[in-house]
Amino acid sequence: MKNELTCGQILALMSFYIGNNLTPKLKSYVDDHLKDCKECREAYLNAKSDLEIIIDIESTSNNSSYQEKQYENFVDNLSAYIDNELDSDESVRIKKFVISNPAARQKLENMYTFRNIMQNSFEKTKNELKTDYSKRIINVLSNGNELKADKPFVKLAGAFTVMVLAIIIGFLTLLSYS
Repeated sequence: MKNELTCGQILALMSFYIGNNLTPKLKSYVDDHLKDCKECREAYLNAKSDLEIIIDIESTSNNSSYQEKQYENFVDNLSAYIDNELDSDESVRIKKFVISNPAARQKLENMYTFRNIMQNSFEKTKNELKTDYSKRIINVLSNGNELKADKPFVKLAGAFTVMVLAIIIGFLTLLSYS
């Protein structure tokens, strides 16, 4: 790479330069260009100033109690929002808050991701099962019956009890004949 970068290349690298995410060699090329080019140096100073203002605004707004109260309200209503259970006014408030708050936006994205993972997991498990228990439960509940599960232990215990009674009755019958 040559030591000379074009103004377009400098502008493309500007965010990486401001964020200190360039290799030392590339950083030195940008430094050299900014020393010599008044337009790019102005663009750099403006971008850096704008970034500092944004960071200052975010830190100020994140510390306000109003913002904290809004965030608590957002967290309290997040599940209802995802399930479309809020009225339209509250839903619009949540949308506006999510748009203006990166932390809320990230939390909402995480919740949607989690919901999709859970839903996909449920569908996969449901498809792998031979018996659809959810339909069975709904049918039983709609008919007013209780669920009666097959209980092999109860059947085995009943059979064992019948055999023991048969042996006792047989033994008592033998004793009575003696």
